[in-house]
Amino acid sequence: MKGESELKRLDPIEMGRRIRKQREFLELTREDLAAHLGVSSKFIADIEYGDKGISIKKLYLLAQILEVSADYILAGEMDGSDEERVEKERLKEGILEPLKVCNAKQLKCMEQITKFYVEALKKK
Repeated sequence: MKGESELKRLDPIEMGRRIRKQREFLELTREDLAAHLGVSSKFIADIEYGDKGISIKKLYLLAQILEVSADYILAGEMDGSDEERVEKERLKEGILEPLKVCNAKQLKCMEQITKFYVEALKKK
């Protein structure tokens, strides 16, 4: 058995940040998440800011809704599918960031290039 000094401590602020990041990644509003979870949007905000805790039952539902493991929510530890999802998000951000300086015409061109690229991948 691990000694008390070896045990990890729950950081509710970091837990809340992970919840918010995944909620935003899934393009859910606090209101959307609250409706799925059966709580108020204020309660979701309180969890995201680390001001309130969550029951095990709600944590189990939250993990399913956010498509991550409870370990990830609680401690930031990811299983293989969580790691892949986070890496995909990082890559998407890396692709989209330089496009922020483009105008509508340039973005339309990039959209077409992307579609051609994806279609070519599908044919392989």
